[in-house]
Amino acid sequence: MTVTTSDGLEWMAATDAAAAIADGRLTSRELTEACLDSIARQEDTVGAWTFLDRELALLQADMADDAHRAGKPHGPLHGVPVGVKDIFDTQDMPTGDGSPLHAGRTPRRDAAAVAMLRQAGAVILGKTVTTEFAVYHPGKTANPLDPTRTPGGSSSGSAAAVAAGMVPLAIGSQTNGSVIRPASFCGIVGYKPTFGLIPRTGVLRLSRVLDHVGVFARSVPDAALIAECMIGFDPDDPATKPQRMPLLETAASPPPVTPRLAFVPSPLWDQASQDTQAGFAELAEALGAIVERIDLPSAFGNAVAWHKTVMETDLAVNLAREYDDSPEQISPVLREMIARGRSGYASFDYARSLEAIERLNDALEDSFFAYDAFITPAAPGVAPQGLQATGSPAFCTIWTFCGLPAVTIPLLQGENGLPIGVQLVGPRGSDARLLRVANWLHNFDFN
Repeated sequence: MTVTTSDGLEWMAATDAAAAIADGRLTSRELTEACLDSIARQEDTVGAWTFLDRELALLQADMADDAHRAGKPHGPLHGVPVGVKDIFDTQDMPTGDGSPLHAGRTPRRDAAAVAMLRQAGAVILGKTVTTEFAVYHPGKTANPLDPTRTPGGSSSGSAAAVAAGMVPLAIGSQTNGSVIRPASFCGIVGYKPTFGLIPRTGVLRLSRVLDHVGVFARSVPDAALIAECMIGFDPDDPATKPQRMPLLETAASPPPVTPRLAFVPSPLWDQASQDTQAGFAELAEALGAIVERIDLPSAFGNAVAWHKTVMETDLAVNLAREYDDSPEQISPVLREMIARGRSGYASFDYARSLEAIERLNDALEDSFFAYDAFITPAAPGVAPQGLQATGSPAFCTIWTFCGLPAVTIPLLQGENGLPIGVQLVGPRGSDARLLRVANWLHNFDFN
């Protein structure tokens, strides 16, 4: 018996698809073909993919189905298609990092996260568009909700592909706001785990201090499912440690008590659009006594500047060869960032900025003890018009700098009904509980 859905298999939840494939009600080939057909219908408009080989994708799906028929063990993602941002090394597909300088590069082995996805049984559908070197200069992708608007960046293609029903799951990265912001703009769930939870070996390195692997999905449980498959220790990534975390089981369960939330406007509240400010006021009113407004300590006013110093200094180090050999092949915005990172003042400010990370986390301890999660904007507002820029990451910067887990859910609407994401943030290591609160809020009955 084959599974059908009213909207087509490409819109099936990843958790449902994995279960249906496991018990024989759906084949990986059926699901993969539905995703590929969806891509064929929309790719000319959305432009989410930088590499896609239909035959390679179907070969993986057929291998998954053959393994199922042979009674071989299943991984949690057996036969489920996943999109991979084009800064993750893939041994069977090129990895171009969104730059002509790396175009056509075919790595010898998979990134650790990709290898873990394959081990979990996933079908690596293809490579999704990234901005240039996962920074600010945009690629070809448009927002599937309104192709005249940006999908956000830098994980542009991953967010757009999931939002368009091209693939149920995708992975990306965040060094500033590259998962949470595009998820908000495209109206889907984005999840950036605690720093070091998922290994970054084989991923384009921008900053050892700031780089995170993140995920895109259409529900919180789906995000938990894929993220849980990538958690673990990698000896080549010193930020990781041996650990497992029951993300899906916890995220899908009801909270034992009603969560207490803190609305944190952050020092950047004046950058939020009128729609965002009005939406959060309505959200706070609807949630009533379970949410209270708190303001961050004054030190957080410097966090964006500290983050900028660390990011630009690390960019200067990690993209030094490209900058020295072919500066004309690098966008002006990235050249300026690298030049600032190479300036003489950076070394002193860099050390001072690194020291601030632990101080800021310490300053949040009492607040996180009193509240289950912070709620705060994921972005200033809806996706901006135009494809020449990817929108401001400012509302993600503080949480990325501190290495805190964050998840955004499409809970509010702005102009023309476009989505405004509500970002939830928790203390380091609280990922499972944070996802449970996010899933509870995502399904909250506001009537």
